[in-house]
Amino acid sequence: MVGAAWLIGALEALESETGFAATGADVIVGTSAGSVIGALTAAGWPAPYMAAYASGRSLDGFSDLEGAAVDLDELALRERESGDRFRLQLALPPIGPGSWRMALSTLRNPLKHAPAAVIGGWLPRGTISTVPIRSLVDRFVGDAWPDRLRVVACDYRTGRRVCFGSDTAPPAEVADAVAASCAIPAFYHPVSIGGRRYVDGGLCSMSNLDLLRHEDIEVAVCLNPMSSTAPVAGGGPAGALMAALRGTARRRLEHEVRKLEAGGVEVLTVEPSSEDLAVMGTNFMSRKRRSQVAEQAHRSVARDLRLRSSQLPPLSGTRGPARGREPLRRAA
Repeated sequence: MVGAAWLIGALEALESETGFAATGADVIVGTSAGSVIGALTAAGWPAPYMAAYASGRSLDGFSDLEGAAVDLDELALRERESGDRFRLQLALPPIGPGSWRMALSTLRNPLKHAPAAVIGGWLPRGTISTVPIRSLVDRFVGDAWPDRLRVVACDYRTGRRVCFGSDTAPPAEVADAVAASCAIPAFYHPVSIGGRRYVDGGLCSMSNLDLLRHEDIEVAVCLNPMSSTAPVAGGGPAGALMAALRGTARRRLEHEVRKLEAGGVEVLTVEPSSEDLAVMGTNFMSRKRRSQVAEQAHRSVARDLRLRSSQLPPLSGTRGPARGREPLRRAA
């Protein structure tokens, strides 16, 4: 919830400061909460619409998307239902590893897997349903898979990364793939697709920027709420764990950036500032600070982009879907 709110604020700032709307990207890769925002973006939902919703603002004055009324009341209702399901299904998780196969597979070759993937199989299976996530994607994205969307999940048997929407991935419904990408072990139920179970793609990488090596792009924009060079707010065990997670995510992102740059791709990375981290806190699933996080992200990302304006890669503006008429091929 917190990560999605930060992404929405960052996307709106990116558009307002550079003129580049993410709905005009040629490729969109999303992981975990980023898969929800990525799917909405790939379906044509502009960042200002999502930001207005996240901040509780009215959409009065916005033009209808493709001539259809934007039903924020329904989206709000779905989120309230989602929260109810959290409470109704919250229970002690099953005892023992959620996936013995993944636990043993990653343990045999730990250096071939991200640390989170090595740990993920040993965590108990989650008890929370992903039905609310599926319902949201079904309503606002639909059944047809957007050609430019890539959704990253982790195979719950092998610990390997799977990029749904790519040529090498098994077929999947958009809603199922997004739910799988969000299925945090020990919290959400794993998601079955084609007879195999999948969990949160963040176990393999929080950013998955290196997947763009196989795409025909010249510029990549990475918005990553999980990594940061800024000090992590808060102390105690939760603060220490968060600092470790963000440090690991940052090192992985730097490695992925080097891979893309070696292939001639210009990369713009945007991460939370220290002010953002203070508002985001340590509870990723909190709904209480969604509005504050989105607004803070907008302010800090806009400021950061202005400070770096002379160093930004070319992001000549498009406001809305513009495939087939861009001088540059870009990914977000």
